[in-house]
Amino acid sequence: MAKTVRFHETGGPEVLRLEDLEPGEPGPGEVLLRIEAIGVNRADGLFRSGRYIEPVERFPARLGNEAAGVVEAVGPGVTGVVPGQPVSVVPNFSHNDYGVYAERALVPASALLPRSPGTDPVSGAAVWMPYLTAYGAMAEVCGIRAGDAAVVNAASSSLGLAAIQTANRLGATPIAVTRTRAKRQRLLDDGAAEVIVSDEEDVAARVLELTGGRGAEHVLDAVAGPGVRELARAVAADGTLLLWGMQSGEPTPFPGFDLGMPALTMRTYTVTREVLAVPERMRRAVAFVDSGLRTGTLRPVVDRTFPLEDVVEAHRYMEAGTQYGKIVLTAGR
Repeated sequence: MAKTVRFHETGGPEVLRLEDLEPGEPGPGEVLLRIEAIGVNRADGLFRSGRYIEPVERFPARLGNEAAGVVEAVGPGVTGVVPGQPVSVVPNFSHNDYGVYAERALVPASALLPRSPGTDPVSGAAVWMPYLTAYGAMAEVCGIRAGDAAVVNAASSSLGLAAIQTANRLGATPIAVTRTRAKRQRLLDDGAAEVIVSDEEDVAARVLELTGGRGAEHVLDAVAGPGVRELARAVAADGTLLLWGMQSGEPTPFPGFDLGMPALTMRTYTVTREVLAVPERMRRAVAFVDSGLRTGTLRPVVDRTFPLEDVVEAHRYMEAGTQYGKIVLTAGR
C-alpha cells in the first residue's frame, strides 16, 4: 500500500485526502515509481478546484504530474529506463490519467527523464515544468532574440524565475513585474534587469520608459484576466502578449482594437501541447535546460518543502501567493 492523495469533489485545499492505495503493476508503456519529491503547480490547484482548462472526468480523482523518484518496475515494451534508476517526471500526461501525489505511482514511461548525477530529488522535482515552459514559450514560440525586452508578470513564481534566467541566457533583457516591493531585491539578485512593483507603479508607462518608448517585444503573462488591457499597452509594435497562465480565473479580453493596436499579437500557450508533444522541440528544450543546469546559468529556486502528509497546508500556502519560487512535497519513508 502507498499513501496517495485523492479528492472526491472539487473545491478548496480541504478536499484533498491522504488514502492508502495499492498502486498496481505497470502495464504496457508504464513504469512504477517510488516517489521522492513532487512539484506543486498552479495547474494542480486549478484542477482540484474545477477551474482548469481540462475538467475532472471522474471521482475520486488524483493529482500531480511533476515529480522525482526511483524506478521500481517497468511494464511491457518499456526501454530506456531500468529498475533502480533515478528519474524526473515531466508533465506530459493528464491529471485524469495519472497522479504523482503519492509514495508510489504508475506513470507513462514517455514522461521520464534520467536524473543527472548529483541532482537531489527536490531539485529533480522543481526543474522541468518551469524551465521547459519558459524555454518553449520564449525560444520556440516567441523566438526571443538578443536585445529583445521581455516583461515577466508574476515574476516571483517558479515559472517567472525560470523565465528571467532563460531570458538572460538568450541575451534578452528581463523586466520583472511583482505586486509588492518585498520581493524586489531578490528578483534583481536572481537576474532581473529591472523590477516594476505593480501596486505602486504604472506598469505600461514604466516599460515604455525602460525601453526608450518602443515597448517590450514580448510580454509573458501568467495571470490573464482584465489585466491584459494594461499589459497590452506595454507591448512594442508587432510584439507579442503571450498568456501562459490564468491565475486570475477571470475572463480575458482581447484588447487590441480597444487600444487602437491592431498590430498586437496575443496568443495562449501550453507546454504540454507545444513542447512536450513535439519531439524536436522537446529534444531542444531538454538540451537547453540540461546545459543550463550544468553551467549554472539555470538554477531552480525552491521556496519551501512540505511532507506529503501536509498536502492541504501546501496548497493553502500556494494559494496565499506569498511564495518565492517552487513549492515541493516530499514523500517516502
